[in-house]
Order: sequence, then structure tokens, then C-alpha cells
Amino acid sequence: MEMPSRFRGEMLKSLLQGIALGAVVTMVIGFGWGGWVLGGTAKALADTGARRAVIAAMAPVCAEQFKRGADATAKLDELKKTSSWQQASFVEKGGWALMPGRSSVDDGVPQACAELLSRVD
Repeated sequence: MEMPSRFRGEMLKSLLQGIALGAVVTMVIGFGWGGWVLGGTAKALADTGARRAVIAAMAPVCAEQFKRGADATAKLDELKKTSSWQQASFVEKGGWALMPGRSSVDDGVPQACAELLSRVD
């Protein structure tokens, strides 16, 4: 089967250039404004979202463990007197950020817990 005359020579070149330009413009618009991302970026965004969700779920548990502990009122006063950059360490050392059944503290939980507790009146 022979190619139609419009798909030969200069017309074929123009058609291929148009296809290439259309593909490039589509990618620029898609990645620039359309929200398209590559697989690595999507994974990083998903990991960040999951980490934030874990912290958001565990921080209230930590705060509740703190409140149920011995001398909670005195410890809360002590926490509030501690500088903000040391509060996460205070919560972690107190053991309140360690979730039941876990052997280690998840990153971010002590800081989120300290922030919750520092807002308690």
C-alpha cells in the first residue's frame, strides 16, 4: 500500500514536527501546571503523607499517656518551663512517645506530642 501524497516530503516533515511540538507542549503544560509528577516524586509525596498521618495518629496517644502518668500536673509544668527546642527530648526521655507494643519511638511523634501538651491549660 502506498502512502498518500500529503504524507510525503515536506508535508511529512511538517506533520512530524507538529506531533513532536504537540508532545513537548503537552508535557510542559502537564508537568508545569497539570500536577503531573514522576514516580520518584510520587513516592516521596506518598511517604511524606504517610509519615504525617502516623504522627497525627500517635501524638494524641502520647499526650494521653503523659496525662495518665504519675505527677502529670507537675510534669506538664516542667514541660512548659522547658525550652521549645528541648520539649521533644523531654517527652521522649519520659517514655510517653513510645507507643504500646513498639520498641522504638517514631520520628516526629515526641515533637507533635510536646506541641499538643504545651497547648493544654
